[in-house]
Amino acid sequence: MIRARVRTPFAITAAVAAAGCTLIGGPSTITPPPPPNLVALGDPVPYDQPPSARGNMAEYEQGGRTYRVLDTSYGYDERGSASWYGEEFNGRPTSSGETFDMYALTGAHRTLPIPTYVRVTNLSNGLSVVVRVNDRGPFRDPDSRIIDLSYAAALRLDMVRDGTAGVRVQALEPWQYRVR
Repeated sequence: MIRARVRTPFAITAAVAAAGCTLIGGPSTITPPPPPNLVALGDPVPYDQPPSARGNMAEYEQGGRTYRVLDTSYGYDERGSASWYGEEFNGRPTSSGETFDMYALTGAHRTLPIPTYVRVTNLSNGLSVVVRVNDRGPFRDPDSRIIDLSYAAALRLDMVRDGTAGVRVQALEPWQYRVR
């Protein structure tokens, strides 16, 4: 009996302390609820940023392919397929070193300098969104997919249900450079 009484307060104290650490800035496996009106979020406003210290190597290899990161985003305009990623990657580090937030308007691109702002337009419905490229990808089906979008961006383009969509991706000013 005495042992149970001694261990119980200790166990409760340890549980409360652990919960407190998780709730106050510690790592958590709980996915935050989406903002109340995710579709109404305004597009990010592009501004001049220094190139990311991570993710801007001259070239890299992934899945047996070598990719060359563009020296600049100037003039980038491409059509292809977009896919999206969400909860499975939420909270994980991106290629830039930032934490992936599925509710932010971000994307992953294999060759654009990080960060680059792009306008992504869904070619089937005309919806568009501005996203900040802060990650590398997509590496699944690289012959047709040109960008991976966060859940929030995919929602704005009305492509969550289908999983992919034909898109046009256009880099926006200020143009980004891999190195300065």
